[in-house]
Parts: sequence; structure tokens; C-alpha cells
Amino acid sequence: MANRSREEGNDYVLKMVKEHRVRFIRMWFTDILGFLKSFAITVEELERALEEGMGFDGSSIHGFARIDESDMVALPDPDTFQLLPWKLRDHNNAEARMFCDILRPEGEPFEGDPRYVLKRNLKLATDMGYTYYLGPELEYFYFRDSDGTEPLDQAGYFDLAPRDVATGMRRETILTLEEMGIGVEYSHHEVATSQHEIDMRYTDALTMADNVMTYRLVVKQIALQHGVYATFMPKPVFGINGSGMHVHLSLFNGDSNAFFDKDDEYYLSRTAKRFIAGLLKHAPEITAVTNQWVNSYKRLVAGYEAPVYLSWARRNRSDLIRVPEYRPGREKSTRIEFRSPDPACNPYLAFSVILAAGLEGIEKEYEVPDPVEENVYDMTEEERQKRGIGTLPASLLEAILLTDKSELVRKALGDHSFKALIKNKKIEWDHYRAQVTDYELKNYLAIL
Repeated sequence: MANRSREEGNDYVLKMVKEHRVRFIRMWFTDILGFLKSFAITVEELERALEEGMGFDGSSIHGFARIDESDMVALPDPDTFQLLPWKLRDHNNAEARMFCDILRPEGEPFEGDPRYVLKRNLKLATDMGYTYYLGPELEYFYFRDSDGTEPLDQAGYFDLAPRDVATGMRRETILTLEEMGIGVEYSHHEVATSQHEIDMRYTDALTMADNVMTYRLVVKQIALQHGVYATFMPKPVFGINGSGMHVHLSLFNGDSNAFFDKDDEYYLSRTAKRFIAGLLKHAPEITAVTNQWVNSYKRLVAGYEAPVYLSWARRNRSDLIRVPEYRPGREKSTRIEFRSPDPACNPYLAFSVILAAGLEGIEKEYEVPDPVEENVYDMTEEERQKRGIGTLPASLLEAILLTDKSELVRKALGDHSFKALIKNKKIEWDHYRAQVTDYELKNYLAIL
């Protein structure tokens, strides 16, 4: 689809809708926080929607518009047309979806649209001669319901049935994703009880951001059909691993992997090392975007396989950035793995700031520090300081204060999205810090 003109894409959509007797088309987009928004149109409105877009009131969408400038237009992207498998089985009421680009009434892109933010950053990469590819690994939990954290199993990493009762749900989820054109590499039970992972096949950044949004919905939809609840909350259970979204990424020049160098000890090019240096330098200030919730920082603590320290290496999974082992003949697979993001972020914004940090490293020719193959968690604070190993912010407040001063993030998100995100996150922190928690009651009520 991507190589077709818009006119050809529109014709394809109209043909598919007729062929599959689709009655409703869901128009998908996201708010500033990465929540999927949707409204449905009937097939009779489809041709007009493809040509002109559909108007809607943006004043109630997080991070969109004020009440006095609320008119927005959702223009569907025909390249994202997919039938909804769980609706397709009802032949009288088949449904499809398309992701939308949000425009102002006069037809200009709306700067607060997260999809537009990513497109703008991808244009900067294109202007430098790069295509940005990603393969994120999203972890999640299955619980009995949304009211608590009762697990479905007591299984562990890579455990197989009968202990892993969610195998069937994972299989159905994968089949559904593949029906929607999303390639899956593999799936398995994760380290924590009732924790799972399905890894999508590497693709370009815009397609992958759309895929992440679809993936999260499909995981939840299939769980719901089985009478259980799936959550991408970063740290739902104290004392066990939280859920991460390890992002494998690379830049390509045409068909050539710009991160590969056959003569380097790590098989990494100068471009790759400068990208790593940019990520390490700017990681603290982009963390409020890649880890955007109060709960995100309950995961980013030492001891649970989540990175805390600003270091990189090949084999060490305590590092923020890991370089997966190179296999001869697999030059195109050379990549880096950025391990701090979590699966509850807005993927459009997260992929944007990760790219912006790396490109800054390339543009300004940052020097990468020495890799750290030792376990950083086992070092003393003095040892870490001696080696210049900094840390990620320890709370949402710390992260917000760093982001608020970041010119890199402001430039990557644009003024509108930057201000909307900072404002929203400050409100979230204020609400959180005013709460009285069970921890406080348990530890202080009887003694103070």
C-alpha cells in the first residue's frame, strides 16, 4: 500500500469495503498521552472522508485545542486500512479501521497531533539521508479482572503449558495481529508471574507507532473476550519485575544499515556510536516522554532488570543501551536496544524524542563513552561517579523538571505538544503527591 498514490489507496479502500461488505469504518487517532481515540462513520460517508476528512470537536481531547479553536478534521490514511478481525466474523456488520492525520479546518496539519510530530521528526532524518527502523518488545500482564492483580499463573521466563494458561490467548492475539498485517517474530512468558511478551517484526517508525497502538488494543480485546484483563501498566505488582518496552532501533541509508561497520570491535559504525552518545546524553530529559506516568518510576529501580544508570555495553542487561550480538551475514540486523521506555508511553512521541536525541549525537559528533560490561548495580556510588555513569530521573517530578528545560524535547515535540504534555504531567504529579497511600497508613498511623 505505501508505494501507491493517495488516489490509488483510496480506490483500494473503497474496493475492500465493498468486497467485505463493511458497514462501519473506525477513524483512529491518539491524544497527547497516547490514548487511542475513535469515532465511526458509515460506508456511505467513506468516499467523502477519504477526500476531505471528517470534522470533529477537538476541545475534549487531551492536548488538542481550546474551546475557542476546537474544530478539527480527521483525514484517514488509506495505507492504514485494515479489517477488524473480531468484527469480520459478523458478516452483516463487518468493520474496518484507518489511522487519521489531524488537520486544522483550513487543511494545515495540526501541530498537536502525535502522528504529525513523528512525521516531522522523520522528515529531519530523511533530510540527513536516513530511514528510521524500530522493533519494540512490549511486555504486559494478564490479571483476573481490572479490580486487582490476581495472576492467571505462577509461571516464569519462557515457561510452557500447562503452567502458562495464557498460551492460547497469546496465540489468538498473534493470529489477530497477523490478520491485521502486523508481523510477529515470537512470543513467550516473561519473568514475572502472569507477564507476557509478543515481539513485532522490525519496520519503519511511523508504521511501528501505528502497530503499537493496534497491538495494545488487540491484546486487551482478546483478553476481554476470554474474560480476563490485560494491562500495560509499567509496575502493577510490588516486588516483581515491571513491564518494559525495549526498543531495538537502527538507521538505514537506502538498503544499507548505517549502524554497521565490519571493522569495528562491536561492528558499530561511527554513526551508531554517535547515536548512542546522543541517547546517553539526552536520556534523562526525554524520560518524561518515554516513561510518562507516576507509576513508570516504580519500575525504574535497581534490581528488577530495569535500567537506572546511563551506560552501554554488548552483553550487559543492566545497561540503558545494549548492543545485541552481531551474527555474520546479518549486517542488516545490526542495531541498538534502548531499554528504559515502558509500554504505556505514547509511541509517536517516544519514537520522536529517541530519534531526536540520537540525531543530535550524529549532528554534533558526540563521543561515546567506554562500554560498561560489569554489572552497574554492583558498583558503589563512588565507582559510578569515577566512571561518569549518571542516572535516569527517579520520579515523574524529577523527569518533568528536566524535560521542561530541554530544548531538544521542545524542538522534537513542537511548542504545542511540548506545553500540553508538561502541563498534563504537572497536574498528574500534583494529584499523586496529595494522595494518602496504604504504605503511609501501614507504616505511620500506629506510631505517629
